[in-house]
Amino acid sequence: MDGISEKTILPAGGISQMKGEEQVPGSVAPGANAGSTRPGKAAHSPPRHIAAIWSLRSHFARIPSLLSEQGRDRVTLLPDDSLMRPALNDIRAAAERISPYVRRTPLMATRAISERCGVEVRLKCENLQRAGAFKIRGAMNALLQLSSEERQRGVVAFSSGNHAQGVALAAQLLGIPATIVMPESAVAVKAEATRGYGAKVVQAGVTEATRGEVSKRIVEETGAVLIPPFDDPRIISGAGTVGLEIIEDWPEVETVIVPVGGGGLISGVATAVKEMRPEVAVYGVEPLAGNDGQQSFRTGSIVQIETPQTIADGARTANIGELNFEIIREYVSDMLTVDDPELLEILKFAIYRTKLVIEPTGALGIAALMTGQVSPKGPVAIVVSGGNLDLSLLCR
Repeated sequence: MDGISEKTILPAGGISQMKGEEQVPGSVAPGANAGSTRPGKAAHSPPRHIAAIWSLRSHFARIPSLLSEQGRDRVTLLPDDSLMRPALNDIRAAAERISPYVRRTPLMATRAISERCGVEVRLKCENLQRAGAFKIRGAMNALLQLSSEERQRGVVAFSSGNHAQGVALAAQLLGIPATIVMPESAVAVKAEATRGYGAKVVQAGVTEATRGEVSKRIVEETGAVLIPPFDDPRIISGAGTVGLEIIEDWPEVETVIVPVGGGGLISGVATAVKEMRPEVAVYGVEPLAGNDGQQSFRTGSIVQIETPQTIADGARTANIGELNFEIIREYVSDMLTVDDPELLEILKFAIYRTKLVIEPTGALGIAALMTGQVSPKGPVAIVVSGGNLDLSLLCR
């Protein structure tokens, strides 16, 4: 819509090339355009059943691992029995699994934002979710699938805040010991809340760049199970229940806008939305300082950056996850950015006019719409991903 193609854009080598695999000389991945060899030339999307087979092949071709590249986080841990990319049926199963533990958050109409943007807007209020963010959906979905023996060993997670709280609360509700690695720079209210949910919080000497490596050491020393923040099918399926609820509660929606950090939320939401309503456009929004997802989307391969300095602390990630990126490339129309001054101004407007407590990352979608980066032709649902706000930010 509005000049932005909603078709999947694959490199000439197809999904295999996108994942970094080698092609057999002279071969072409299923669905790829054999004549498309020029840089920037988009190949046609393969049929979904062929893409799924090729995607599975690429997953089995790599060994899930914990990596640290040049001191920066790049963590992937996929259990051997969970290599498949999640689909709508997995999200429906996750919704049933987690329903006793999470809230079905409201899709709230907002006249102030609707009038400002000239289109009907509703906010999917995950800031009203337990632990103040959508993260408990994926965390609970992952923890509920652990074996009894794994639960006894406990879990480890690393996060700047919302994933930390989601895992901590889910673990508390299920009686599972939890250790959370958080950078010293984490928002104080998020660290305090994580401790309040009964988790052991490790912060001393930890930065955004080292938290993954610290988590790896704890896993190796204790035998605990790592719960990744985004690059995991269980996490994606749990997050996808947000999209499931949007479509169920508002079938007329035509555009969905989602904040993006590591890609867990948008990959889950996009899967649910596009597999239920293929004609609905899905957009992702990052802070300008942390636009690794936008760079990745437009270059066709994952781009890693230095840990971004932004008020949107939930998006201080160095790179999109591999599984998340695969889904984003197929289902997302475009990746947009908002700079911090605009984000802060619109955050204050949104809080004042909606009477909701919203954190900066949660306001990214509102900011993208209000700055004219998306020009939808019909109703818009914006995911407000969290409300764990450092109130001192409003004094700037």
